[in-house]
Amino acid sequence: MPFPRPVPKPVIDTSRCTGCGWCVPTCNLHLLSLEPQGWKKFSVLSDMDACTGCRKCAVRCPFDAITMVVPQG
Repeated sequence: MPFPRPVPKPVIDTSRCTGCGWCVPTCNLHLLSLEPQGWKKFSVLSDMDACTGCRKCAVRCPFDAITMVVPQG
């Protein structure tokens, strides 16, 4: 039986994230939210295991702050 293909997960680069929130409504599973970190807000993935790797958030981000990465494990 073949092994399932690994699903890429979004990684958010906080140095590029402006906290605009455009990615949040693209997640049909409601896994993204804006969270305050200091005096700024950043996009945060709440449950990486539940993410299906659809890439909608990465495509929607106007600042290329979200990269899809296959988790090592």
